[in-house]
Amino acid sequence: MKREEIINYLKEHSEKPYQEMDLFMEMGIDPIDRSTFIANLEQLIEESKVIKTKKGKIALPEFFQIYVGKVQIAMRGFGFVIVENVEMRDVFIPSDALMGAMNGDKVQVKLIKVGGPDQKSEGEVIKIVERANTIVVGTYEESKNFGFVVPDDQKLRKDIFISRNQTLGAKQGDKVVVEISKWPEDRRNPEGRITEILGQSGAPGVDILSVIRTFKLPEVFSSKVLDEADGIPAEVTEDMIGTREDFRNLRVITIDGKDAKDLDDAVHVIKLPNGNYELGVHIADVTHYVKERSKIDKEALNRATSVYLLNRVVPMLPERLSNGICSLNPQVNRMTLSCIMEIDTHGDVVKHRICESVIRTVERMNYDDVSDIIEGSLTPNLKTRYADILEDLETMKFLAEKIREKRDRRGSIDFDFAETKIMLDGDGKPIFVGKAERRIGHKIIEDFMLAANETVAEHMFWLELPFVYRIHETPSPEKIESLNKFLNHFDMRVKGNLEDVHPKAIKSLIDEVSGKKEEHVVSKMTLRSLKQAKYSPNNDGHFGLAAKYYCHFTSPIRRYPDLQIHRIIKEMLAGKINEKRVAELKKIVEEVSIISSEKERNAELAEREVDDMKKAEYMQQHIG
Repeated sequence: MKREEIINYLKEHSEKPYQEMDLFMEMGIDPIDRSTFIANLEQLIEESKVIKTKKGKIALPEFFQIYVGKVQIAMRGFGFVIVENVEMRDVFIPSDALMGAMNGDKVQVKLIKVGGPDQKSEGEVIKIVERANTIVVGTYEESKNFGFVVPDDQKLRKDIFISRNQTLGAKQGDKVVVEISKWPEDRRNPEGRITEILGQSGAPGVDILSVIRTFKLPEVFSSKVLDEADGIPAEVTEDMIGTREDFRNLRVITIDGKDAKDLDDAVHVIKLPNGNYELGVHIADVTHYVKERSKIDKEALNRATSVYLLNRVVPMLPERLSNGICSLNPQVNRMTLSCIMEIDTHGDVVKHRICESVIRTVERMNYDDVSDIIEGSLTPNLKTRYADILEDLETMKFLAEKIREKRDRRGSIDFDFAETKIMLDGDGKPIFVGKAERRIGHKIIEDFMLAANETVAEHMFWLELPFVYRIHETPSPEKIESLNKFLNHFDMRVKGNLEDVHPKAIKSLIDEVSGKKEEHVVSKMTLRSLKQAKYSPNNDGHFGLAAKYYCHFTSPIRRYPDLQIHRIIKEMLAGKINEKRVAELKKIVEEVSIISSEKERNAELAEREVDDMKKAEYMQQHIG
């Protein structure tokens, strides 16, 4: 008797609520399994996936017009609940109906007014399922016999009361970490104790450290993880290579940012006698060193992604691996997992193979140099240094264009938002904020990585093995209908079948608005109408790329899903996946998908917080 069976039964028989014993009997459960049934039911009730009323009636939450979701508090005090597992609009919560819920809390909300097509439903919080903010970062303010911490997150709204014996010696203006010990009730403020003093507000590095604490990013590795990393060899010797395919005789190069240290992808191109092209995408074989369930592996899954906070990185792997033996540094042997593709002049992959390999890159190139060379800004210094690979770069440019044209033909969407470049001085002060260039060098690598990711995903899909896919689901008809109402102001609309909108319809809209004064606002609103990409054990396609098959294969140093699928691919190549392992892998890819999607979202929010903070600081410096 599984919990999913209870959920599915209640979904299929949603016309009435049940008493516990009636549900047990109607489901036809063997009496021997009654204790398991009760335990599973109680767990579902505890998680608010099933509701049990005071009279003992049991049903799914929506039967009672109760929904579960996360509350977002607006600056003016009211909130919205973003409902989970049900396709419906956010529910408006007046400030006096929040029941002490704080920003980000998971709550049960009961509808008190059902909204129409253009109006949100209104509700009241009836239960706080899970608190989001047990730890809060803020600024300490001293009073005579007590203190307060003003949260950095203004949406938390209420200052946290700190009694005199819980201050840890904090002084006026200190940036501190607080553990909440008592939650807000009615008009009372939450109470807490200070657990860490980060430093005075405004001191170098304290602002970014505050973000690290706010988003609970694991700043340091444990001694056990570091000890395990120290036991990993620092170089690849000939006896370690074994039967790997050897690409050390090819002109393999890396193309990355000038400051990048974790180089996890390298490429080579060859024009073939039949007029097609060979594209080799070689990815660091991290799993050669990070074994399943090792201390490093468990910590990597816990982190799930590296987080880039301008001048600080919170890495997924210890530096000995990320910047050392796993990084595809120039002129040294490196273990890789390679996807070798034969691509025709239409951008189609006509043949491919995936193999364990060894490479020795001939050059560590950067985006600017590659772009300068291809765009015709070839200085004598660049011409001399890269003489042996100038022809390869031209071939790469041609091949990348063909791959991109193919994606365009099928309807791949490119919003092409300008990314911001922020430069800091040694004290972490912003000295430059401007538009980051997306040049031809960036596009070549992006196109090659997309081709490899699609090829690997399709290869594994047809083998019907457990896998971690990168999916982007089709937008809901309600979201597209709402977008069209907004677009009416500009005499535009998303064309076609709104019940199953095609990527080409969105691409056509973006192309139509390109270059117009309303381009930015229309693109932003369109992006908000789409779902977020995430990881999944199910291949549901990638709407934004108009791809039937997609995964993340190319960055195992900084993303755990890539590392996990490398492990599966290598087991497949070695013929080691039996029925028992398939069952085990199904559980693993489910867990990896959930954890990685959550951690990725958290990392994005942390990175955006730091960017916004430094932009605001830069603007403050230049006012007047």
